[in-house]
Amino acid sequence: MVTKYLPLLASLLAIISLPASAQKGAANGEWRTYGGDLASTRYAPLDQINKGNFNQLEVAWRFKTDALGPRPEFNLQATPLMVDGVVYSTAGTRRAVVALNAATGELLWMHSENEGKRGENAPRQLSGRGLAYWSDGKEARILYVTPGYRMVALDAKTGIPVQRFGKNGVVDLKLDADQTMDLDTGEVGLHAAPVIAKDVVIIGAAHRNGNRPKSFRNEKGYVRGFDVRTGKRLWIFHTLPAPGEPGSETWQGDSLKNTGNVGVWAQMSVDEELGLVYLPVELPTGDYYGGHRPGNGLYGESLVAADLRTGKMKWYFQLVHHGVWDHDIPAAPILADIVVDGKPVKAVAQATKQGWVYVFDRVTGKPVWPIEERPVEKSDVPFEQSSATQPFVTKPAPFDRQGVSTDDLIDFTPELRAEALQVASRYKMGPIFTPPVVSRFPGPLGTLMLPSITGGANWQGGAFDPETKMYYIYSVTGISPVGLVPPAAGTSDMRFVLGTATDPGVPAGGAAAGVDGDATPQVTVRGLPLVKPPYGRITAIDLNKGDIVWQIAHGDTPDNIKNHPALKGLTIPRTGRTGRIGTLVTKSLVIAGEGGFATTPTGQRGAMLRAYDKATGADVGAVYMPAPQTGSPMTYMMDGKQYIVVAISGGTYSGELMAFRLPN
Repeated sequence: MVTKYLPLLASLLAIISLPASAQKGAANGEWRTYGGDLASTRYAPLDQINKGNFNQLEVAWRFKTDALGPRPEFNLQATPLMVDGVVYSTAGTRRAVVALNAATGELLWMHSENEGKRGENAPRQLSGRGLAYWSDGKEARILYVTPGYRMVALDAKTGIPVQRFGKNGVVDLKLDADQTMDLDTGEVGLHAAPVIAKDVVIIGAAHRNGNRPKSFRNEKGYVRGFDVRTGKRLWIFHTLPAPGEPGSETWQGDSLKNTGNVGVWAQMSVDEELGLVYLPVELPTGDYYGGHRPGNGLYGESLVAADLRTGKMKWYFQLVHHGVWDHDIPAAPILADIVVDGKPVKAVAQATKQGWVYVFDRVTGKPVWPIEERPVEKSDVPFEQSSATQPFVTKPAPFDRQGVSTDDLIDFTPELRAEALQVASRYKMGPIFTPPVVSRFPGPLGTLMLPSITGGANWQGGAFDPETKMYYIYSVTGISPVGLVPPAAGTSDMRFVLGTATDPGVPAGGAAAGVDGDATPQVTVRGLPLVKPPYGRITAIDLNKGDIVWQIAHGDTPDNIKNHPALKGLTIPRTGRTGRIGTLVTKSLVIAGEGGFATTPTGQRGAMLRAYDKATGADVGAVYMPAPQTGSPMTYMMDGKQYIVVAISGGTYSGELMAFRLPN
């Protein structure tokens, strides 16, 4: 009889033997870093707001951002911080920094930089996703990166630039970057917040959207560490290796010299105990055509662990070889101390656009569960040399659907099903890693990709409960058409860019509706998505076991589906809604706002902030917001009250921070 309890006893002993966890979530009722902690858990062990009272939440304060720039912003993506009773955030089209009273939302100070042409030419504009806080107990600073790619250090109490940091409080990130670029027009910037650990500031790089790059000779997206006190560069990690450096052999011909991008535009995470920073790296130039860069191309689309003090690589794992699907690693890796088969594992879990969570031992880089190299279809695009194999995650199962077949197409009615089949017949379909094709008229116009070119998961990433070891991730289920066409004359030196062929004799010119910025090109049937719902979902994964525990449609059914004439009289289950939706985990809840506008249950136009029982996924409450969630929510305690703050915006509704709390 005793033997059947041995596995349980082993698991308990393993938990007891785990060292003090570096992942405790946001501590002391504050939210001191973008992801709640350096492990990016987005977890706060607060329970004043719970499933019994979530519906009672009231608006505590609101902060409108219209005046923080020459025009209003309609895509406020920031996650604010809260330290010592002050909320800090970036906001507005000038990417100003504001400090607000955490109880009332009163503006305490504001700092703004007018960067002129440099700001106007910036590839990553608007307010960005946040900022960083640092203190040594004597002084406190706020650090952020401007649209023009300058790092600014501000006194946290006054908002005044710290004169002894860099040059009058500013470090020009286009300098001392092991490359030369024009200070006004160099195409490098950053939306992400800086990461600060052990007095080291780590800064990544982002570029202009890579659907139709002007040149494959783009700026290189190196990662650097700086001294938080002085702004002095401490180290640089060449995401594109210098000649002779490890990884340079994976670039053939002159591709290493000529290729750009390979930046880290997502948030990074740090294990201070191990002294490692985890870098989620994007792919090289361009997103869907790699004919100018033969080879697997390290460290493109790799998760890299680098020494926090020196920037030297500890280990790496390439998630996609020679990528041609825009599978940038988009989100902060989450550090998780888990128990697998009775053994403690210091893990790192990386969510991706592909719909997988890749889980590694964060000390060694060894996969926790097997990741298998499997054959995939080779590209037939001219001069393209795609990889014959790709890594496949065996566990956990995908949190969203992968690949496109006729089984994925809508079937609300026989007529819509027939039309969906007709539309899809003009495209190439296949499993994940089916390569793009040259777009031809009348077809194939492109390859249908599921998840879409923006995921799956995107920059908002997931959340992790360090107590229950549950991982939560929002994802979008959508199909993108990916076709390649020659660029219009004089617009690019690429052989092919993203686009859709037109009638013979009409130049394609690289035109593809909806490929600019964060938009996703769509294929529809009478205005309905080509793919079956749900369109937005939240998935809960037990990281100890690698099993999906629950999955729900997140968000009500959009009005255009509810009220579609072809669906009149049909009962359509809740479809969920698409967006860039980050989750927040508390002691008992998973909290996330809806994407997009719809008619709410109260008859108002807007979106709902929703809460779910984190153990089961059951709905436990929802409160009204006048616009959808566009920044990830955070929570804190102030004067004995728990607050939830979320950035909302979209359509004609300009950016606003909304704070909720229970009635007095």
